[in-house]
Amino acid sequence: MGWVELSVGIIWFISVLIPYGVVSSFDVSSVHRSMLLPLFPPKHTSRHRHLRQSARMSLHDDLLLNGYYTTHIWIGTPPQKFALIVDTGSTLTYVPCSSCKKCGNHQDPKFQPEMSSTYRSVKCNKACPCDHKRQQCIYERRYAEMSGSFGLLGDDIISFGNLSELGPQRAVFGCELEETGDLYSQRADGIMGLGRGDVSIVNQLVEKHVISDSFSLCYGGMDFGGGAMVLGGIKPPAHMVFTKSEIGHSPYYNIELKDIHVAGKPLKINPRVFGGKHGTILDSGTTYAYLPEAAFVAFKSAIRKELRSLKQIKGPDPSFKDICFSGAGSDISQLSKNFPSVDMVFSDGNKLTLSPENYLFQHFKVRGAYCLGIFPNGKNPTSLLGGIVVRNTLVTYDRENERIGFWKTNCSELWDRLNLSPPPPPPPPPPLSGLDNPNSSVHMSPSPAPSGPPEFDIPGEIKIGLITFYLSLSVNPSELKPRIPELAHFIAQELDVNVSQIRLMNFSRKGNDSLTKWAVFPAGSTNSMPNATAMEIISRLDEQHPHLQDSFGSYKLFDWRIEPPSKKKLWPRNYLVLVVPFLVVLILGLSAPVGWLIWRRRQESALPYEPVGSVETVAHEQELQPLK
Repeated sequence: MGWVELSVGIIWFISVLIPYGVVSSFDVSSVHRSMLLPLFPPKHTSRHRHLRQSARMSLHDDLLLNGYYTTHIWIGTPPQKFALIVDTGSTLTYVPCSSCKKCGNHQDPKFQPEMSSTYRSVKCNKACPCDHKRQQCIYERRYAEMSGSFGLLGDDIISFGNLSELGPQRAVFGCELEETGDLYSQRADGIMGLGRGDVSIVNQLVEKHVISDSFSLCYGGMDFGGGAMVLGGIKPPAHMVFTKSEIGHSPYYNIELKDIHVAGKPLKINPRVFGGKHGTILDSGTTYAYLPEAAFVAFKSAIRKELRSLKQIKGPDPSFKDICFSGAGSDISQLSKNFPSVDMVFSDGNKLTLSPENYLFQHFKVRGAYCLGIFPNGKNPTSLLGGIVVRNTLVTYDRENERIGFWKTNCSELWDRLNLSPPPPPPPPPPLSGLDNPNSSVHMSPSPAPSGPPEFDIPGEIKIGLITFYLSLSVNPSELKPRIPELAHFIAQELDVNVSQIRLMNFSRKGNDSLTKWAVFPAGSTNSMPNATAMEIISRLDEQHPHLQDSFGSYKLFDWRIEPPSKKKLWPRNYLVLVVPFLVVLILGLSAPVGWLIWRRRQESALPYEPVGSVETVAHEQELQPLK
């Protein structure tokens, strides 16, 4: 979860006015710390198997640059946008509230409940701790590395974006009044809790019978970030490998890992080493993987034996004893020529084959060098598999059938690989039938909501043919030229478009730097893009995208313009001001390469899986401690 993204940049907002925009407010009354929110085991309810709705959503950012992946949701009427870390180790979804005086400076404005016509507070009841002054349910999350979140429980309409066939739904979430530690300093706005528990967004949608009891995540690879997620069921690909994940065995998403093979050879360890208190846990919010000491020592030794042509070198940060190797080259697709494959063998005999990108990270100081992204878990007997292990792997959490599936694929092209057609328009909202029970903490009926995901229209329905921008990089043109396809993939992921829509228009030298001009074209065979799509792309440019790997050096993004269909001449800036209500001048600096180091320190300083002591006699919910 949260850490500091050390990017250097300057943004000048000349004029910002987007439909559904909101104004920040910082008024707040005093807050009293209180008890932890008690949760209950998931209820086994009947499933409506005929329902096939799902929320298809894009993932953004890079696992090792930021340490997490985020997705976008919209809360309220009119919708307010948030970038949330997808976290299978947490249950509650929460965002900063407008009345929070102790919240960090995040990617988007704070949520303003007073601006939402559909917002309702969750009133005190027997199922939650109570703020007696406000007569509202409260929550508190505290974590072992001294970060935490505290706030009020609210209830509002949540929308899942324009890719989703699932219409807006009412759900309970946390409205933060205080953040500490990494939660305060991270760029992401908050957390999207996908764990097991009644307040999990997945559980709430399942209880409403709008999705099947399943969700999927697909993280991008070492070379291309981004990815995709689905709330609800999908048809499993033919070669997806499933293994059991029993609810009663652990409160987390766990699998029974029996053995690890390196280059086809089993580690010389007792299989019981993987049978800790919670077995082997899958956690989307943790960056790396952690094994019990005996398993890690055997794994490290087995990898070393297979690397006869590589030289072991020091890690990028002397404060860590990273195990790194040089001489492998910079072409990610060729890593398997130097590093062995690794098989994770499950108790049922099925196995997941890991490519080198699933257990390595790039050494940012030495070109062509890589380090082990699997670490010892100290005295803790639990094995924890973070995001690195499932790069370019579709992971389906089939909760209804108590199993987890794995399918190796290119996550940046997931929708095409699954042969999923564009979703139909969401169904119209149900008619108004009165207010829901204000005393209910979770089980709330859907109420009137926008008929579809939020869209931001350009006044006058202006037709947009393409969007162009310049990107200057402090990389020699001769070095950058062979990496243009890689750069195009990065830009496509960051702007949330298909790579086929990104084209290099011009490539020139500027001293020792490279100056590139790029264009974003409409998808498919159309000659114009929807206004909402264009505004989303412009918004992402405004949000300091794209973020590039350190290997591209420092870079600047500037002079974006839009062009109408069938016209060669770009619209002049003075006309653009009349039809699009803002201009953006965006300067990006070098993304600091130490972002992942902050995450490493947090991981190693944490006390993994130690539950926070309860306050008074109220039961507390376990959250995966390394995530926070």
